[in-house]
Amino acid sequence: MPTSKVTVHFPCPVEQVWQTVTDLIRTAWRSNLARVEVVDETHFIEHTKSGYATNFTVTAFEPCRRWAFTMENSNMSGSWEGIFEETVDGARLTCTETVNAKHWWMRPFIPGYLKRQQKLYLNDLRKELDHENQAGTSTGH
Repeated sequence: MPTSKVTVHFPCPVEQVWQTVTDLIRTAWRSNLARVEVVDETHFIEHTKSGYATNFTVTAFEPCRRWAFTMENSNMSGSWEGIFEETVDGARLTCTETVNAKHWWMRPFIPGYLKRQQKLYLNDLRKELDHENQAGTSTGH
């Protein structure tokens, strides 16, 4: 199964990164999502703007340290893990995503798909954290 691992640094507290990433209610910062449906404590469904639904099952939830889940839709199954670490000047997030295509003809496209999805997600996250930090400093928080 193709795997993509990316590590990024954010100049903000690890708690802020954790809160933004794991908040399934406030997801407007995700440019490809229409909404997230929270089913229960360990299950949620992401709905893309194009109407595609992916089911998620949380497999690890260690506040400010690790969040992991499995994911599945009609085209793929896989897993995602985020490792959150405090650094001297902010936070480090390492995302590891593994995806298996359910259709043989999709397999050649999975590595590129993974890279694009992770890049989009992390770019959106960086913009959101920058926005939060600018809003916090301008209002004195």
